[in-house]
Amino acid sequence: MARVLMLVAVCVLPAVVSAGNTFWLDGRVYCDTCHFGFETPLSTYVEGARVMLECKDGVDMQDVYTAEAVTGPDGRWMMEVDEDHHDEFCTVRLLSSPQEGCNSADPGRSRASLILTRYNGMASNHHSANSMGFFRDEPLAGCEEIRALYQLEAQA
Repeated sequence: MARVLMLVAVCVLPAVVSAGNTFWLDGRVYCDTCHFGFETPLSTYVEGARVMLECKDGVDMQDVYTAEAVTGPDGRWMMEVDEDHHDEFCTVRLLSSPQEGCNSADPGRSRASLILTRYNGMASNHHSANSMGFFRDEPLAGCEEIRALYQLEAQA
């Protein structure tokens, strides 16, 4: 009986553990209509924006894994990653925006880091990246009211 249990443990458990290695990633892409560097009530979401996930080896920083996604009508992107990336640095970054007048990536909000491993105690298969944004060419009317609401100093 002990041999049967040992055989099950050796043969079945690795298969069960590896079967759950799929991660689901998501995030949002917005248009920063006021050039504040964050989402506001005047921000809009960008449909059709392209984002790319890049995972680099932790030793030589060479690309190990890449994947792309496109945002839907609500600016949300989703992607599936089939493997654990425990020794890698993974980042999702903006590639492009089809929205005319809002396609210049905000350098401070153009990428987000993701931890794609279960070797750190993470139990969830779902990971959300921070929102990323593009700047609108010209700020909208109404941004000064939002600036006052947030009590931000005017930029020179």
